[in-house]
Amino acid sequence: MAADTRPTLFVNATILDGTKDMQPQRNMAVAVENGKISRIEPAAIAQVPQGGRTIDLGGAYLMPGLVNMHVHFCGSGKPVSSGDAGALMKKLDNPIGRAILHRIIRGSAQNQLASGVTTVRGAGDPLYGDIAVRNAIEAGKCVGPRIVAPGTGVTVPGGHGAGLFAQVAQAPEQAADMVRDIYAHGADVIKLFVTGGVFDAEKPGEPGVLRMSPEIASAACAVAHELGMPVMAHVESTEGVQVALAAGVDTIEHGAPMTPEILDLYQNGTVQLSGRPASVTCTISPALPFVMLDPEKTHSTEVQKTNGDIVCGGIIKSAREALDAGIPVGLGTDSSCPYVTQYDMWREVAYFAKYVGVSNAFALHTATQVNAQLLGLGDTTGVVAVGYDADLLAVAGNPLEDLAALRQPLHVMARGRLADRLKVKRYPELDAELDEIMARPAE
Repeated sequence: MAADTRPTLFVNATILDGTKDMQPQRNMAVAVENGKISRIEPAAIAQVPQGGRTIDLGGAYLMPGLVNMHVHFCGSGKPVSSGDAGALMKKLDNPIGRAILHRIIRGSAQNQLASGVTTVRGAGDPLYGDIAVRNAIEAGKCVGPRIVAPGTGVTVPGGHGAGLFAQVAQAPEQAADMVRDIYAHGADVIKLFVTGGVFDAEKPGEPGVLRMSPEIASAACAVAHELGMPVMAHVESTEGVQVALAAGVDTIEHGAPMTPEILDLYQNGTVQLSGRPASVTCTISPALPFVMLDPEKTHSTEVQKTNGDIVCGGIIKSAREALDAGIPVGLGTDSSCPYVTQYDMWREVAYFAKYVGVSNAFALHTATQVNAQLLGLGDTTGVVAVGYDADLLAVAGNPLEDLAALRQPLHVMARGRLADRLKVKRYPELDAELDEIMARPAE
């Protein structure tokens, strides 16, 4: 399915530019040429670029495309048992299996785009499938969002993601070699799995058990940084956050309550990638279903429900503490987890406002400009400004008043390519339960 790349003039737009102090700019026009925003001016004086077409928004809101900081592409979000996923991946490790996997990942990426997400950072997928799909999108072979791809992650024996979307390192030297190999495959970022997760926790009250040793984490980070690559890490406990930051991890995925020592590492760490402030990626979407739904619906146990409640509270507390301390906070969905679809970034933005307690404007700013900056793309995307990539999302309602306005895009454009032919593949039964969760008061 080819994307429409003609020059475009959006007229009668109400612009929300993505900046921290954004205010609606009414009756505006935005011109797009060669994949970039070429002009922003009052609609009354705007002219259509040569050879272009006009899209009259009729007062609808035009903003930067959303940026999703944490996505696994290999699943739909439908709650199914993972079973022996490692054995399944071995069966797919052949030309036909890889073609199937690439089709799944491409579909997930296109669902993200159709829902208004124009940039996605992967969080680990099998068999380097995310890199293959990223390359196909970049080559114009298919429509899709910009993908920041980690390929497969690095974990340890018995660690989170082992055999599915992470390779197993048993020693620091092996971890270092894996990072070099992942880099050679074309990855943009390195993903580590420093702690366990809710599904692999063995005891109630002990989620996020430290799995990766400081030595292995440090070795992986050191090589990644030598290669100019940032490191993201799955971490769901306070102990894990301290180990990860001390090792050089740049972005903590999920997070946990902080200590003074952790705050100091975030603010004054010396082993992170130069020019990138240490940050935390808030991912409320995968945690809430464990808390709000019966275990049989999430295909979990009572132990996992108990631990999910702890992790959910830790993620929210971590984000609040980070913002209070001036530590950057990004947003991601952890798509593929039970009840986390490939089209619900808008929910994560709304959860951030509701549970962390920020304004709708700040939540939208975080999901656009802040996320872009944390990915090193702050000069390329994340705002509606002349010279930036034309990564644009148009919606009928004002998200500053109700973030649910993001749920139904009118138009989506990624780097100047109009993607309106893509349609979101929805799961009504999941949507109904997630809507009920969204309607509950914050506690």
